Amino acid sequence: MSHSHIHASHPDLIKRLKRAEGHLRHVIGMIEGQQPCLDIARQLTAVESAVTAAKRVLIHDHIDHCLVHETSDALAEMKAMTKLL
Repeated sequence: MSHSHIHASHPDLIKRLKRAEGHLRHVIGMIEGQQPCLDIARQLTAVESAVTAAKRVLIHDHIDHCLVHETSDALAEMKAMTKLL
């Protein structure tokens, strides 16, 4: 099941993910620049946290706005999405 509409949270999610994308490019540069592994791991943790937070916002927004009008198909979709948390 897919929804082809934009939620109010989507512009913020795009900003968050673009920021994470830039941060990830920086981490790649750190690896290429042979920076210490501990520093790289710390920065990767920050990127991972940013992506996880964006995913949670997306899933919670989906619950709040997409599932209120649906029935058994929506429940199956929700179960599939919660596996991604």
